[in-house]
Amino acid sequence: MENKEIQSKSFDFEYAGKPDYGFITVKIPSNQTLKVEASAMATMDTNIVMKTKLKGGFSRIFQGESLFINEFKAQNSSGELGIAPASPGDVEHVYLNNEAIYLQSSAFVASGTNVEAKTKFQGLVKGFFSGESLFLIKCVGEGDLWFNSYGGIIPIDVEDDYVVDTGHIVAFTDGLDYSIKSVGGYKSLFFSGEGLVCKFSGKGKVWIQTRKVKSFAWWVHPFRRKKSKD
Repeated sequence: MENKEIQSKSFDFEYAGKPDYGFITVKIPSNQTLKVEASAMATMDTNIVMKTKLKGGFSRIFQGESLFINEFKAQNSSGELGIAPASPGDVEHVYLNNEAIYLQSSAFVASGTNVEAKTKFQGLVKGFFSGESLFLIKCVGEGDLWFNSYGGIIPIDVEDDYVVDTGHIVAFTDGLDYSIKSVGGYKSLFFSGEGLVCKFSGKGKVWIQTRKVKSFAWWVHPFRRKKSKD
C-alpha cells in the first residue's frame, strides 16, 4: 500500500501500512516536541532527543498500561520520528481546536504538547459492566492527536441515538452522552456472544474498530497448545 502524506496545522506526517498495521512518520519542526505513548517509537533522526514523563498518576495502574509518555524534541533542526502502535490495526488523526475527545484506555498514540491527555473515571457501573477499562483517556486542547485500534477504524456521525458494542468503541467526541445497557436479556449476555452495548445520545462522532480483542481470543482458544499429561 502506498504511503499517504498529510499536512496538518502543526505537524506534517505520513501513513504507511494502513489499515492493517498502521505506522506513522511525523516530521517534528526544529525545537518543537511531540508526546508519544511509551514504547511506540520505532525510528528517529539523530537530532531528536527523548524525555520520559509520568502521565496520569496512579490511576493508570488500573488500566494495565505503562505509566509513562515519552516526549521527543527535535534539536537545532527538524527531524522525523517513526511511530509503531502496539495494536495490529489502523491509526487515525484528528486536529483538536480547543475541543475534547475520549479514547479507550489503550488507544492513545501521540499528540502535540498543547493537547492534554488525562484519565477519566467512568464509574463502577459503566466500567465493570462494559467489560472494558474503568478509565477513559480524555484528550483536550489545541493540536494534533493520533490514536489506534485493533482492526480498521470507521468514523460514524451520530445525529441522535446510536448503539455500539462496547468492544468496538475506539473514541468519541465530547458532548455525546453514553450509557451501558444489555440487549436480548441474560441468555444473550452469556450465550450469544452479544449482550452489552453502549448507547450514545446527542450529536457528535464515534470511531469504531472492525475487530475486538475478546472475539479474537475466543476464536483462537480451540487452537491453543495444551500441556500433555505425563
